[in-house]
Amino acid sequence: RELSILNTIAKALNQEVDLTRALSVALRDVAELFDLETSWIFLFNNEAKLYLAAAQNLPPALAKHPRRMGGGCTCIDDYNEGELNSPRNFTCSRLENLSVGTAGLRQHASIPLNAHGKPLGILNVASTDWVDLHDDDLKLLYLVGDLVAIAIERARLFDRSAELGAIEERNRLAREIHDTLAQGLTA
Repeated sequence: RELSILNTIAKALNQEVDLTRALSVALRDVAELFDLETSWIFLFNNEAKLYLAAAQNLPPALAKHPRRMGGGCTCIDDYNEGELNSPRNFTCSRLENLSVGTAGLRQHASIPLNAHGKPLGILNVASTDWVDLHDDDLKLLYLVGDLVAIAIERARLFDRSAELGAIEERNRLAREIHDTLAQGLTA
C-alpha cells in the first residue's frame, strides 16, 4: 500500500512543472489514496509569509469565507516557531469555534514541507469522520510531503529558468537592434 501510494503521487508530480497544477494533483491524489475528505497547502511567498497556495474540498465555512484561511492558527504558529518538525494531528483552531458549515471537520493532520532544510510550507489533510491519523499514516504523509516539496522546488526552478530565458532573449534582441541601428547610422 505504501509503495503504491508513493509511486502514484511521485508519478503524478513528475508530470507537472506548473506549481498550481502540481499542488492540485498532489491534493487530489493524497485525498483519494488516504481516503480523506479535504486538504490544503500553505506556502511561503517572497515576503516569507504563509498563504493558501492550493485547497481541495474545503468545508463551506472556509471555502465561502476565504479570509478565514488567512492569518495565524495553531499549526502555522507551531510551524513558524519550529515546533512542527514532523507530521502531527491538530484540533483546527479555524474550525473549533464554528458551528455551521464545517462539514463535521474539527481536526486535521499537518505535515511540514521542507526542501534542503529550507521551510516551504505546510500540507494539511482532514476527513469528515475524523479520528487521529495513525503514526504509520503520518510517517507515510511525511514522505509524501517530501515528494510535494521536491515538486514545489522543481516548479519554482522551472519558472525561474523561464524568466532567465526571457531576460536573455530580450538582451539579445536589444543587442541586435543596437547593432542594426549602429550599422545603419555608420552607413
